[in-house]
Amino acid sequence: MIKNWIKVFIYHLRQNKLFSILNTLGLAIGISGIIFAVLYWNEEHSYDAWNPEKDHVFQLINTVSSDMSWPYSNEPAGRYLKAVSPELESYCYTETGYHKDVVRFQDKKILIEKVFEAQQLFFNYFPFQFLEGSADSALKDENSMAIEENTAKKLFGNEKALGKQVFMSKKAYVVRGVYRLPGKSSMAPDLITRKIEQYLRDNKDQWGNFNFNLLLKLKNPDDKEKVEKQLEQVYLVNRTAKYAKEEGIPLDEFIKKNGTTKVLLEPLSMARLHSTVEGYPEGKGNYKFLLIMSGLSVLILLLSIVNYVNLATASAIKRAKEVGVRRIIGASKSNIVWQFLTETVITTVFSILLALAIVELALPFYNDFLGKQLQMNGSEFFLKIVGIFIVVVIVAGIFPAVYVSNFETLKVLKGNFGRSKSGVWLRNGMLVLQFAIATFFVIGSHIVYQQVHYMSTKDLGFKGEQVVDIIYRNDYDWKQPDYQKKLRNRYSMLKQEILKVPGVQSLTGGAFSFGNDANSSSGFTYNDHQVQAKNMAADFEFLDMMQIKMLEGRKLSAEYSSDTISSVLVNQTALRQMQEKQPLGKKFKWNGKEFTIVGVVNDFHIAGPQQEIPPMIFFHYKTVDWMLNNTNHIFVKIDPEKMEPALASIEKFWVKNIDNEYPFTYDFVDKNFARTYKSFVNQRNLFELLNAVVILIALFGLFALASFSIERRMKEIAIRKTLGAETSSLLKELSKQYLAFCIIGFAIAFFPTRMFLSKWLEDFAYQIEITTMPFILGFLILCTLTLVVVVAKAYKATRVDVLKYLKYE
Repeated sequence: MIKNWIKVFIYHLRQNKLFSILNTLGLAIGISGIIFAVLYWNEEHSYDAWNPEKDHVFQLINTVSSDMSWPYSNEPAGRYLKAVSPELESYCYTETGYHKDVVRFQDKKILIEKVFEAQQLFFNYFPFQFLEGSADSALKDENSMAIEENTAKKLFGNEKALGKQVFMSKKAYVVRGVYRLPGKSSMAPDLITRKIEQYLRDNKDQWGNFNFNLLLKLKNPDDKEKVEKQLEQVYLVNRTAKYAKEEGIPLDEFIKKNGTTKVLLEPLSMARLHSTVEGYPEGKGNYKFLLIMSGLSVLILLLSIVNYVNLATASAIKRAKEVGVRRIIGASKSNIVWQFLTETVITTVFSILLALAIVELALPFYNDFLGKQLQMNGSEFFLKIVGIFIVVVIVAGIFPAVYVSNFETLKVLKGNFGRSKSGVWLRNGMLVLQFAIATFFVIGSHIVYQQVHYMSTKDLGFKGEQVVDIIYRNDYDWKQPDYQKKLRNRYSMLKQEILKVPGVQSLTGGAFSFGNDANSSSGFTYNDHQVQAKNMAADFEFLDMMQIKMLEGRKLSAEYSSDTISSVLVNQTALRQMQEKQPLGKKFKWNGKEFTIVGVVNDFHIAGPQQEIPPMIFFHYKTVDWMLNNTNHIFVKIDPEKMEPALASIEKFWVKNIDNEYPFTYDFVDKNFARTYKSFVNQRNLFELLNAVVILIALFGLFALASFSIERRMKEIAIRKTLGAETSSLLKELSKQYLAFCIIGFAIAFFPTRMFLSKWLEDFAYQIEITTMPFILGFLILCTLTLVVVVAKAYKATRVDVLKYLKYE
């Protein structure tokens, strides 16, 4: 019986080659989209899934003002909390992110991308598998180092790493452990040391310095809220009350004016997709984008299934007599259902195989798009493929099978089934749904394009062309005698020598980087208004080099001695928060020192065009002595015609005189800044690709359905032509219903599309307005494509020999 079903199926495939190919291809494209979404979903949800401590480990997030929440903590918080909280099992301070450094073993030097600093208990929070040494001894003292297995192989080859001495940043370390990462982790360093301990000692009892990441392990995760309140009380007593006393005002009045520190304990299990901040070195996933990707993939699969069902039910009319004959010779309804379900199973199997081939070929591009290394392997992945197969068969197969099995035997054998209205409303409804989905993608791709174009062409407030950003390391220990003098002399020598290079036009240092933000932020109070501003320490040439405009006052200059002592500039955003209309000459205190505002700088973007411009304070690096140690970028403007030889000369000088340990690393400011919105450019490209796919699938369905519909009306067309109907009137009659379906589908999709895209635009601080133009354009595109497909098919129908259909029967 099954063999007979397969023979019949193959016969119909041969009879309808084009429609069979369109059906299989459309279904394969839909399935491939959902496979891509599954790969992305699995990867994002695999983060920290291996970690048995994920529900007990919490990251401390502090809110120090109404608009400033960060995953940074001060040194006393952990100690003071431990003293008052029986619910706290332990705490561990870590660096806030990775940094790069060069590790030397004998004559071999390698650059390590993910160097990390943490306290000894780190491996109690992230219990990596140890291949050499143990978690207890890996960081037993401040000269200890733990290395990830692949990094150990690069450095030591096949030799045992345990006990080997290496050098990093002029300090000797002993390898105490080699670990393996069990899976995707929010912290996945290549190398770990305890260098953080010296910084913790330096910040002892400094309640205002939020420089570290603090992890807490609770005995019972349900005590989270209790520990949050305990920590807030610690802050209130030791931080807020202290500041109130220094200002000489009552605590209640201080809190009313400045607020108090609020805390949130965020479990590691939520860190990847649901964190409120970028708290871990591996970053957080974009949950909204993950949902968008999954939702769009489901929509495309739904479109493919609707297409399949439409074609299956439409083509069933041709098989009505076959079903009637089968029923006459004894086939039951269940036999008919199983026969057509078997055909759906075969089609779905071929579609899945084709979809897997599509995914395999496109996966490198998809990985590049997401910045991932996704692979089609693992039992979980193949179980989901089986699940997709079952869902597709059930959704796409059951209705057509039941629909066909319910044909009235006598009616179809008499040959008048073609005039039956059964199933027409359903097919038309599905066609309307296809138009609605296509409407969403056409309009959505246009609005996404507009937003990304707006970001990429927006006036950023600075000009970064031909400006090179060089990574600058200050590895002097602040405890060394005259260390600040050494820093100044080194920078002055660097500046003097590089300016001699032919083609170099200007040079400035900065404690920030375009596209990466400033590396420190400080708060101050001005007339009872709290301002948390970015510290923009730089040299005098900075504003001119980057062509940043002044709105009021003057720039900082070497001509004024006060400009290296107490003069500062503020940007427009800082001025708005200060609520000062005449800022020039006004003074404010910060960290116990008084500053004078001598100018107002036009707002410009620093972290990315999709983010709000933060308040900024500009001062010379000598004004705040410790900021020179934070100066980790050197900006050099070079004549474009002499760019190549100038960079070669700078590198030669740099390696010889500035840093022969760390590779000479640079980037162009404009290119580095463009990377900040690369993910949104990728989203635009993805939307455009999906838009093309959706339109293609919809046109497959429209073409096939129009073909079947017109074929059923060929006798009507022949009679109309015989009675003198013009070709134009026939085309109008045949196409008007499809145009009506297009209009209905567009109307259904209008408001959901607008709502969804408005939600997507909320991610951008600066966004376009959704106008009627994308909707008008989308409507015209859909109507045009509909008319092209239907009219082309209808015109071909009007060209046939009418006698062929009039003498039938």
